[in-house]
Amino acid sequence: MSQAEQDRRIDYVEFPTTNMEETKKFYSGVFGWEFTDYGPDYTSFNDGRLGGGFTAAPEVSAGGPLVVLYGVDLEDIEARVGEHGGRVVRETFEFPGGRRFHFVDPSGNELAVWSDR
Repeated sequence: MSQAEQDRRIDYVEFPTTNMEETKKFYSGVFGWEFTDYGPDYTSFNDGRLGGGFTAAPEVSAGGPLVVLYGVDLEDIEARVGEHGGRVVRETFEFPGGRRFHFVDPSGNELAVWSDR
């Protein structure tokens, strides 16, 4: 994609984390993300489509924008969230066009996963 095509698009998403190793283990285990470390206090990720990072923080504050991921099999992803130390905070619900659930990662960041199935 050229610079002109990337102009004014979301390019990178950054999250705080209170435990870098636990965060990498969670997101690689649940979503298969790959990481590149830049010292002990920062790691970047690539999910195959969008890049982002995690930066060390003493705490995570609730609120702010909600990042919504897509998943083909919500039930499988929801199970993986629990198996890898996350917690579902809003059970799967239907909306026009699909279904989704919300979870918090081990540091307390809230994200959602949706599916059109």
